[in-house]
Amino acid sequence: MQQIINFIIRNKNFLLFLLLFGISILFTIQSHSYHKSKFINSANFLTGGIYNSVNNISEYFNLKSQNQLLVEENKRLRWLIRNSQITSDSTFIDSLSFSKSYRFYSANIIKNSYALTDNFLTINRGINDSIQQDFGVISSKGIVGIIDKTSANYATVLSILNTTSRISAQLKNTNHFGTLRWDGKSPEFSQLIDIAKIAPVKVGDTIVTSGRSSIFPKGVPVGTIESFQLDDAENYYKLNVKLFNDMTNLEHVYIIENIDAPEINKLINGINE
Repeated sequence: MQQIINFIIRNKNFLLFLLLFGISILFTIQSHSYHKSKFINSANFLTGGIYNSVNNISEYFNLKSQNQLLVEENKRLRWLIRNSQITSDSTFIDSLSFSKSYRFYSANIIKNSYALTDNFLTINRGINDSIQQDFGVISSKGIVGIIDKTSANYATVLSILNTTSRISAQLKNTNHFGTLRWDGKSPEFSQLIDIAKIAPVKVGDTIVTSGRSSIFPKGVPVGTIESFQLDDAENYYKLNVKLFNDMTNLEHVYIIENIDAPEINKLINGINE
């Protein structure tokens, strides 16, 4: 202990300089958007590299279970193709069924949180792979989240298990839609609010994305209705939705780019102004 104190006394000027230098960098980053964005990208690059290395190790020990999942998915795809029922399966995503306005990219999740109130994922694709903010992220079973921040080779994803997430979703069999948001409780369920009281809601009905945004196409599976209730004013339903995805066990995902998004957003922003 005495040696540590002596070291601090001997180097107090240098340590004071480092402290003040660090504070000045912090103030610079917070007060300048350009410096802040560069810092975030650098941090994403560093943490992304660490997460990727850790993920490579865990992937090696998890190969058996992941291979089994892929085998099961391939079996299901072959069965669906053979029986020509791809379009009727509510838990299968066929990219060919979407408009040509959408482009798909594959990615692996290298970090996933689901036990917090505001959860994020990290994927091994970034700006160098043409990935940008506000691209949608799905798995073979359904919706996962939205691209939040990007660096050269990595990106963070705002999970649907994030209390700030807002996604437009609807009943599959009608056009009654509302907002999908998470209450911060179970990772198995999310909540769909603002469904009109006149909507024919039933337990077991399928919920899909509504296509009423420039992020997700219409029809991406979300989950099934576990239970529902009217709000305090008894005008709208709040649906408890059991998610198709096991958000605690994700590895392979697909990123959706809406090629027409810039044109749509420009038009909407012009109307709002």
